[in-house]
Amino acid sequence: MEAYAIWNNKGGTGKSTITFHLASRFAEKNPKRKVLVVDLCPQANSSMLLLGGGIDGEKKLLDFCGKPVPQSVVGYISEAILNRNTPDVDDFSINVSSVNQRMPENLHLICGDGNLELMAPALNDEASRTPFPGLPDPWKWVHELFVRMRNSLDQSWTIFFDTNPSFSIYTELAICGATRLLVPVNADDSSRVAVKALFALLHGTNPPHQFFGNYTFAARASARGMVIPCVHLAIGNRFTQYKGAAAAFAAFSDATADQLYGEFIANSGRFSPNQGVISTKEDFLAAYVGELRDFNTAGVVAAHRGTPLSKMKQDYYPVHNDPEVKVSRQQLNLGLQAIDSVVDRIDP
Repeated sequence: MEAYAIWNNKGGTGKSTITFHLASRFAEKNPKRKVLVVDLCPQANSSMLLLGGGIDGEKKLLDFCGKPVPQSVVGYISEAILNRNTPDVDDFSINVSSVNQRMPENLHLICGDGNLELMAPALNDEASRTPFPGLPDPWKWVHELFVRMRNSLDQSWTIFFDTNPSFSIYTELAICGATRLLVPVNADDSSRVAVKALFALLHGTNPPHQFFGNYTFAARASARGMVIPCVHLAIGNRFTQYKGAAAAFAAFSDATADQLYGEFIANSGRFSPNQGVISTKEDFLAAYVGELRDFNTAGVVAAHRGTPLSKMKQDYYPVHNDPEVKVSRQQLNLGLQAIDSVVDRIDP
């Protein structure tokens, strides 16, 4: 079983929309697997999209989060912390098709929850408790909350964690719960800087900072022998906003490829194992980069409507303040091909 965290410590890379499309399409193409989305972003955008999109999706989300025992990540984490157990996923997850009939029947969701932000100080307090001999280390126990959830499931599951760009404790929990990272990037220079910061947050700097180096997530996880997930794919998204479709791949190469390839050369173990021989940057890009350059308009409209691309039709659709956004059959075909090109590189 693999668990994928869709994460970049840079905002605006499309994490929630990508989570929506990857999880729903992966479930469509792998009907014998059970697919679970765990939304660990307080904004809960991927949950709203999966539950139907727009105002309808938001209302359904608030209903689940407003239950006496929230059917959300806040409910799941609260149960785990208060009772020192591993809650049953069935008690806190939703079969998405029971709420949004356009979704595949094997797709499940533990909803995001705005109260996750309010819960963060309590999680930090739990993790910072003084360790006592013979008892589990508090920091490790809290951070492996979703590792235990993952281990409680059988091998028929695939998990997707949606995340927040802020490296808060709930993002740390998602990182620890994952076995692999899917890293959305844009074709701009800030993405190159973000990639460098991403590896520093996960693995630390060399040498560590003399003042705060021992207090970082990387240092604490390393001291406890915890496994950090490997980068499985960097996903180029929203390239056409910057360069146009024809130059999208070159734009990615210019913006972030050197940084990623340099990390691979220095520490190949931080990336998922690959079958082929990688001796050049071009080999690396072929192995570790997925593109969504033809995905934008159709993908955004489909997500806004809570509808997988495979079920969209050519038409005019109202989106936010625009009453008529045209989605053509060609856009839908290109968008679905782009999503499939990434989904097919996610292990079933």
